[in-house]
Amino acid sequence: MATLVIHSADVDPRIIEQLESDLRCPAMRDRFSIRFKVKQKPDVASLRLIMPHDLNLLPDNFDPDAIKLVISDMDSTLINIECIDEIADMAGVKDQVAAITDSAMRGQLDFSASLQQRVALLKGLSIDSLAQVYNERLELNPGGEKLLNALQESDIQFSLVSGGFHFFADRLMARYKLNDTLANNLVIDSGKLTGELDGPIIDANAKADYLLQRCRRLGIKPENVLAIGDGANDLDMLAVAGIGVAYHAKPVVQQQADCALNYSGLDGVLTLLGLQR
Repeated sequence: MATLVIHSADVDPRIIEQLESDLRCPAMRDRFSIRFKVKQKPDVASLRLIMPHDLNLLPDNFDPDAIKLVISDMDSTLINIECIDEIADMAGVKDQVAAITDSAMRGQLDFSASLQQRVALLKGLSIDSLAQVYNERLELNPGGEKLLNALQESDIQFSLVSGGFHFFADRLMARYKLNDTLANNLVIDSGKLTGELDGPIIDANAKADYLLQRCRRLGIKPENVLAIGDGANDLDMLAVAGIGVAYHAKPVVQQQADCALNYSGLDGVLTLLGLQR
């Protein structure tokens, strides 16, 4: 039996009454959500058109108590910016870089090649610009701190994996006491970016492999993982996880992920896990 979740308790009563009739089951309410235990799966895409709330159908075999690891993308998922676009702003090439970033996140460009192209445009920029981006422009997305705190209280690990840069991921890990992180390394010489990357690029395959590596280290299975992402380079990771969540994501990701959050903040993940506070 599947579970239909509305990520809000403030829903037009007439819609709930109609859903109870159409789904032939009663609504179960709490302070944060409304749920239906359904025998036959409804057309979620159609239901999403009639209400301004996130609505998701949890997979039949999904057990929220079995989730032991949440693994998330960084840029535009855990945090509010694409770091490379903001670094490019410091170099006066934001429009050019942001256009490439957007196409890559939509799955229209090869991620690795597009990242190398974007990083090359940053050659000669001072490392101080990265610190300026971190200090002045980077914030957690809404609900991010609430999510991290609730996961820590519930002894659920949180790992950050990014096609972005360790400069930012490592600082986030230290600041919010994350359990692990993986990202790309920018080459720096004499305090300036060389326009190159050091080591293998963290692309879609690398993200999925990282998830599996974390599972082996923790002694858990992929079905014990909830993954969150927004771009095409997150699709492999979302597919491997027990449940994949598209967070304010590109259309290709929303179409393929198990669940989508478009109205909620990151704390909407807590509704899926039954960890609302």
